[in-house]
Amino acid sequence: MSMELRMLLAIVMSFIVFFLYQALFVKEAPLEKKKIAERAQDAETQPPVWDKDTRAIDKKPLEVEVAIPKPVRQARIVTVSTPLYVAEFTENNGTLKGFKLRNYKESFAPGAPMKELIQLPDEHGPSLGVSFMGEPVKGLNEAVFDAGTEASVINVTERPKQLTFQWRSADGVTIFKTYTFLPETYEIGLEIKVRNLSPRAIDENLTISLRNSLKEADKSRYVFSGPAALIDGELKEIKIKKIADQDKYTGRITWVAYEGQYFVSAIIPKEDREAAMRLATPAEVLETTYIDPSGPVLPQTERTYQYGVYFGPKSLEALGAVDTDFAKIVDFGFFDIIAKPLMHAMNFLYRFVPNYGLVIMIITIVVKGLFWPLSNKSYQSMSQMKKLQPKMAEIRAKYKDDKKKMNQEIMNLYKLYKINPLGGCLPMVLQIPVFFAFYKMLYQAIELRHAPFFLWINDLSAPDRLFSFNFKIPLMAPPYGIPVLTVIMGASMFLQQKMSPPPGDPTQAKMMMLMPIFFTVIFVNFPSGLVLYWLVNNLLSMVQQRYVTKRTG
Repeated sequence: MSMELRMLLAIVMSFIVFFLYQALFVKEAPLEKKKIAERAQDAETQPPVWDKDTRAIDKKPLEVEVAIPKPVRQARIVTVSTPLYVAEFTENNGTLKGFKLRNYKESFAPGAPMKELIQLPDEHGPSLGVSFMGEPVKGLNEAVFDAGTEASVINVTERPKQLTFQWRSADGVTIFKTYTFLPETYEIGLEIKVRNLSPRAIDENLTISLRNSLKEADKSRYVFSGPAALIDGELKEIKIKKIADQDKYTGRITWVAYEGQYFVSAIIPKEDREAAMRLATPAEVLETTYIDPSGPVLPQTERTYQYGVYFGPKSLEALGAVDTDFAKIVDFGFFDIIAKPLMHAMNFLYRFVPNYGLVIMIITIVVKGLFWPLSNKSYQSMSQMKKLQPKMAEIRAKYKDDKKKMNQEIMNLYKLYKINPLGGCLPMVLQIPVFFAFYKMLYQAIELRHAPFFLWINDLSAPDRLFSFNFKIPLMAPPYGIPVLTVIMGASMFLQQKMSPPPGDPTQAKMMMLMPIFFTVIFVNFPSGLVLYWLVNNLLSMVQQRYVTKRTG
């Protein structure tokens, strides 16, 4: 055998031995390790992208970013000032500490401070909290962020400005919170960026919560106050006592909020998606939490969350500037379709007549004019009924022991004189929806808050009180004083009652005479704007009734 043939056989035998060894003695690498190796190899060429809010982080930044976390330091306060508000941000949790509105005061008193929307002590946690369900990021809830600026005051007057807070956990998770401020709106942009440089995935949902004092919720008996959300296009307002029965709501969530009579705080996701809202009431605090439906934050990736947060008035103009769907939080219930046009009309007239008391009077006159023909028919019927009172009295005296016969004769009298006994009621019934819509609108209109009228009526959203007493008055809510406008309103009702024909039944007549007293007691704690509306409406009704009565002879 030649030397060349022997060399060829040796090479072939070597390959055979190598392959046999690989097949018999070398075990295959586990599947998970193979996948990790494949991902690492792919990442060197093209970083994977899981969705539009997630991006992969290069290998080199990973080596630079992971570092020993800074020791806990004293948190600073950064104040943001705009033409509409003054907001205080704290490095504790990188969140809001205070939010004051420049155009609204705590009270009508001279020198009263700006309205503070955050009424939550520090021990109850942040008013705007960001966390994860299950706390997969250790130390986040107690974190002290770095504001990234040496400035203690940021003035936002002409163009948008940003404030970014940053915090890094011990295992390499970095949280960025970037707030964007605009000078012409109450909405603040909030971008939350989670950079995961740890070896573990953050597979829990991000949560963002509003915290409010329970003392402020359900404060008014006439206007809803508490948690609210727009879910599947429908406004949901949840009473505090109902939270124990149902504390979680799911659906396509456009926004979640806490609303009072005049002000609202809200979380507005940039996309309304299938998500969840959770409610809780720990330690006299109401937590309204939006649970973000986004997926996990995988190792070596970065996910971005986009929101808007709103702290401001329940003004249709201010809410509509944020989003038309957000303006749905101003809801007048069954009378919404009438009340909102009335509110728009009131704000329009205020541009030309800068006194909301006079505006209320003008709108009342206009509404009364629209219903003038219907009211005429009502008063004509009442006038005819008044003429028949002597004949009806004779019938009641004649058949006082026979109720059936008495009613039959009265009906014959109506037919003889062609009078519809319901003619005076039906036109008034048609006006009731407008009256209640006006009532609902005036009770919730923030424009009337601290709006003066004249003399002692310096706040159309508060009950009218002349003088101030330091003792309690039965059935009167504080402040205690003389409700002059309310008493005048009650007197107008009494005069109007005297102008109307008395009911046939003496018992009903007595009850009708008590109505002015009943209404006066009810209205004594109503806002003076409502009392003014009712008084003007009564006076106009009396004028029209007098006119119709004289005309019909």
